[in-house]
Amino acid sequence: MADSICFINQKGGCGKSSTCFHLAGAFAAAGLRVLLIDADPQGSTSQGLLGSIAVEQLTIEQTTAGLFDEQNFFGDLSKIIRTTRFDGISLAPANQHLSRFNSPCPEQTGMDQFAMRDFIAQQVEADIVLIDCPPNLYRCSWNSMVAADYVVIPVPPEDFGTQGLRAVHQAVLNARKLNPDLRRLGHVVTRSDKRLLIHRSYEAKLRDTYADLVFSTVIPEASAFKVATACRKPVEYYQPSSVAASLTRALAREILDRISMKNKLRHVA
Repeated sequence: MADSICFINQKGGCGKSSTCFHLAGAFAAAGLRVLLIDADPQGSTSQGLLGSIAVEQLTIEQTTAGLFDEQNFFGDLSKIIRTTRFDGISLAPANQHLSRFNSPCPEQTGMDQFAMRDFIAQQVEADIVLIDCPPNLYRCSWNSMVAADYVVIPVPPEDFGTQGLRAVHQAVLNARKLNPDLRRLGHVVTRSDKRLLIHRSYEAKLRDTYADLVFSTVIPEASAFKVATACRKPVEYYQPSSVAASLTRALAREILDRISMKNKLRHVA
């Protein structure tokens, strides 16, 4: 079974899509089979791999919206997953069709709360699944938490980025009622600029508050990430010798180490 991780923060611009996109390259380059699931109606991760025009033209049945569409109840869900030009990386894309399904009060959607979980269990052949969630805690994020093994919370080291973390943590606790195995893997500091005192201060506060639940690796606001995305490539494939690629690989190793440790603890328990 693949280890599945959803990336959540209810604030926009926290680096969820960017982190998923570039981590996929690092994991694939390390020899893992990666499935990227785009659960965000903005479809940023999908556009990063396929381009905006191609993504906009996808039908409901070809995107993650098909998981929630009653008319697609007996559809072939395998059509949602597509290969990419990067060995080891597959994609379940999203586009504007997902918007109408991303409703509030997801706990009231009955068995549809397990749509993502069932999709992963039945369709996925991968070593690791990365789920990019929208900047809210509505249906798509809820489905992702119900489906995932772990939660990673990208946090820019500034006031807007750290607001609402308690709500995210509470959402994880609520999701455990349906998915008791869901665990926080950690917070990852993203879009950091060490030259800014305010960024250093917020990072220190985050580490003081959450201690070991903050990853050691810090992801900077680096131009290599943006240029690589514009070229439709994870930074590992665009500029593997860059600091951005090196730090992404470091974060990937940290994630795998934490998964390994948590799996060992579960086995002991």
